[in-house]
Amino acid sequence: MKRFTKWLVRHRGLVIIICLLLMIPSVLGMAATKTKYDLLYYLPQDLETVQGQEILLEDFGKGAFSLLVTEGMSVSEQADMENALKEIPHVDSVIGYASMTKGLFPLEIIPENIREMFSRGDCMLSAVFFDEGSSSEETMEAIQKVREIAGEKCFVSGLSAVVTDTKQMVEEQEAIYVGIAVALCAVVLMVTMDSFLLPIIFLLCIGVSILWNMGSNYFLGEISYITKAVAAVLQLGVTLDYSIFLWHCYKEQKAHFEDKDEAMAEAIHLTFTSILGSSLTTVAGFVSICFMSFTLGRDLGIVMSKGVIMGVLGTVVLLPCVIRLLDGAIEKTSHKPLLPDVGGIGRFVVKHYKVLAVILLIMIIPAFYGYRNVSVYYDMSKVMPQELPSVIANKKLESTFDMATTHLLLVDSDVPQKDVQDMTEEMEQVDGVKNVIGIDSLLGAGIPESIVPKDVLSLVKGDRYQLMLINSAYVISSDEVNAQIDSLNEILKKYDAGGMLIGEAPCTKDLIACTDHDFTVVSLISIIAIFVIIMIVQKSFSLPVLLVAIIELAIAANLCIPYYLKQELPFVGPILISTIQLGATVDYAILMTTRYKQNRISGMEKKEAVQNAVASAAQSVLVSGLGFFAATYGVGLYSNVDIISSMCRLIARGALLSVAVVLLLLPAMLLVLDKVIVHTTADMKSVRNTAKA
Repeated sequence: MKRFTKWLVRHRGLVIIICLLLMIPSVLGMAATKTKYDLLYYLPQDLETVQGQEILLEDFGKGAFSLLVTEGMSVSEQADMENALKEIPHVDSVIGYASMTKGLFPLEIIPENIREMFSRGDCMLSAVFFDEGSSSEETMEAIQKVREIAGEKCFVSGLSAVVTDTKQMVEEQEAIYVGIAVALCAVVLMVTMDSFLLPIIFLLCIGVSILWNMGSNYFLGEISYITKAVAAVLQLGVTLDYSIFLWHCYKEQKAHFEDKDEAMAEAIHLTFTSILGSSLTTVAGFVSICFMSFTLGRDLGIVMSKGVIMGVLGTVVLLPCVIRLLDGAIEKTSHKPLLPDVGGIGRFVVKHYKVLAVILLIMIIPAFYGYRNVSVYYDMSKVMPQELPSVIANKKLESTFDMATTHLLLVDSDVPQKDVQDMTEEMEQVDGVKNVIGIDSLLGAGIPESIVPKDVLSLVKGDRYQLMLINSAYVISSDEVNAQIDSLNEILKKYDAGGMLIGEAPCTKDLIACTDHDFTVVSLISIIAIFVIIMIVQKSFSLPVLLVAIIELAIAANLCIPYYLKQELPFVGPILISTIQLGATVDYAILMTTRYKQNRISGMEKKEAVQNAVASAAQSVLVSGLGFFAATYGVGLYSNVDIISSMCRLIARGALLSVAVVLLLLPAMLLVLDKVIVHTTADMKSVRNTAKA
């Protein structure tokens, strides 16, 4: 290792050139990586709702669909618009009054409940089906064309419209997210570091490692828009402290080596050794997310695990070479750190450690109660700004037609017509069901199937299944719509055991079940993995319990705040935050504990050991925590996509809370549990022997 580090520093020019050249394939790979904007895409593939979507695409050529509300159009204008929409590439079919009747019989002979489905006052309704999935590029392009052709009198609702708006907005904001994170991190580093040039070097080197990471996503094929939006910001936040460790280590080694290259080579070796354990806990946190059955977790977990590894490589390969190349310029721009002396924190903790221990005990119940009961939402439209066209359209659909969502029903084509009619009547009695629309709804009015044009009939009746629409007054993810789905499924299975109820609301109901399970599994895996890593690194049974418990308390304190403020979080928030905060900030606790152990082993009494540990670790913990806070908080304030904004604000607040518990509550517990720690930690045998003597 030392031979390699010496070669690295001596050939720094070559190393920098190679690292910069690697940016070329990284940029190309990043540009070629596809982005998914539909979160329901990440549901497990074995779910009936997901399989039903595949059948819909295979049998009917229909993937996504949108409901269009037109305002102030005549029947002939409506017919012209529907015919024009059919010509748009990837529009499979349009179902409305004009499409269903082709003018063969007047609107007046349609049953009143069906007529009200298509017409309310001066508003009319059409369903547009696309031949690709909700988040495909083809569907999103078709949505844009639909809006252009339909004009201002038309409101395009549904998941595909929301996905289209999401893509446009996120793509506009991604570069701004990175710019905000970099600018605020630079401010923190300017204040806390001892050179004005150093923060720029840190951020440029981290930026290169971020490009390496994002470029390597090409081999994954595609990533979610959430991962794409926050990965760079998160990687900056969680790997920033590695650069700080290297710089501090290099400064220390310069006092021992006359040759700066020798000093840097030794600093690389020591830094790699020290950040290896630190990075392992962070990687463990992200890897645990990969075990979510909702595979968005795997998407983010893989990308961020790579990001941490790339961050380590950037720190021990590229950064040392750049620092040595610009050593003279760094010295010329050096200044006294503006961060005030934090040595008083250690004296405060030792003096009041009993009070702090009591505060910790008092915090436990309200923190974990709020953490376990925080409200979450699953409706994708809620994560978006309410002024977006798709959100306005969803509200228009609800207010005009009293429809909040539409379910799709796949029923075996061989089910007798009378059974379908009986099933329809039963379903229409279910609470919140506005109407059930299918070919048999029209045939029930006495219209023979033979007069319905074959191309129209094929829209809703295939060789294996017939397609029906169920319009619901209940909003997606509500308790009411979930109970409604259960009732509809019960009726459906009575008439057709192989029938399927699909659509956004049934998929969201499955999503709720998946994430409830995932929260428990992922939290348990992350805790166990990090517990084992700390146990190996610290050679102790008690310290892993204490360190994980301390950070879990910070996580609980973070997530209980929305509960007591009566705020709702997007459904992925608690799962992702609980693992990211644990993996990324348990390093602070490890650093503090390592310093405490070293002091105790060197012969210090417990109070002196803790006081000195706090004094020596406080600045590193504060700088790292403030950097993590700065990288995420500005993005949280700026973003108007709630799922991104909420995650970033939670991570930022979590960083500060972790800093607080590590600097105040952890040292107090080290004092309280000193005897237990000494007797359950393998490399503290000398302390035990001293106590016996």
